[in-house]
Amino acid sequence: MENKVYTIGEALIDFIPDETGVALKDVKEFKRVMGGAPANVAVAVAKLGGKSAFISKLGRDSFGEHIIDTLKANAVNTNWVFKTDEANTGLAFVSLQKDGQRDFSFYRNPSADMLLTENDVDDVPLTNNDILHFCSVDLIDAPVKKAHRRLIEAGLNSDTLISFDPNVRLPLWPSHTECKNAILEFLPYAHILKISDDELEFITGINDADKAIQSLFVGNVQWVVYTLGSKGATIITRDNKKVTSPSFLVKACDTTGAGDAFIGALLYKLSENKQTINSLKNISSTEMTKILQFCNGYAALTTTRSGAVDALSSLDETVKFINRK
Repeated sequence: MENKVYTIGEALIDFIPDETGVALKDVKEFKRVMGGAPANVAVAVAKLGGKSAFISKLGRDSFGEHIIDTLKANAVNTNWVFKTDEANTGLAFVSLQKDGQRDFSFYRNPSADMLLTENDVDDVPLTNNDILHFCSVDLIDAPVKKAHRRLIEAGLNSDTLISFDPNVRLPLWPSHTECKNAILEFLPYAHILKISDDELEFITGINDADKAIQSLFVGNVQWVVYTLGSKGATIITRDNKKVTSPSFLVKACDTTGAGDAFIGALLYKLSENKQTINSLKNISSTEMTKILQFCNGYAALTTTRSGAVDALSSLDETVKFINRK
């Protein structure tokens, strides 16, 4: 049976500035691109040659049409992308610092993705060959949170591998506490948790990285994938296996979507290798290191290009980059 990666959550329009090193209030021109971490991850999997489907709700507007067109152009299944007249597609305006780091201003009060319901996800055909991936932006107090819970529970009942990237976006939350509590509520559902160095202490409340990571092994969590940007990434398993791979040295022009590229590459490799909940425990350290190297290479290559979806590479481009002399 064919393995598929399903992602659920927000899709929005990112307005990316034409210039870097300029404060958001001073940016004169923007380029419109599709954004939203779960949507980006679905595209990354498909661009690498995997099978992916995106689950969300969009406004019945031109921005929503652009997102659907972009997903279809990149071979992402959109059977579970619904439309509504009750809210518009979300927008985000971005400014870029000279090192590629970002500052966001969001427009979604509410946005259409927040209105995805439990009934909308009832017929998603998750199996034990599939992977379900989600983030924290849509774990807010809205119908979409219940949709997440319904789909995750269905996935667990089907032995679907569950992946969670908190991808913290504090400006979208009423308070830091609500964001943290939602992440901690959903964290035990996941078999794979991807977390960045700048999220670890916020989520755990522990400033010692090793102790903080160990505290994340609750519920179903088998892998913690700890990313450190230009310093590489590490996989730590529940049985204390640990592998690390350095990053690739590149001149970053835009880090938008680099984390999404990383987790997309990871889910692609796990899907390609037909990994399941049970087989995840048996992956060798050598294979885990190869997977990390691939993910680091894919994410690094993304930062050398502008935007999120447009910056995502094909499998051939990625392999060539990783193996370059």
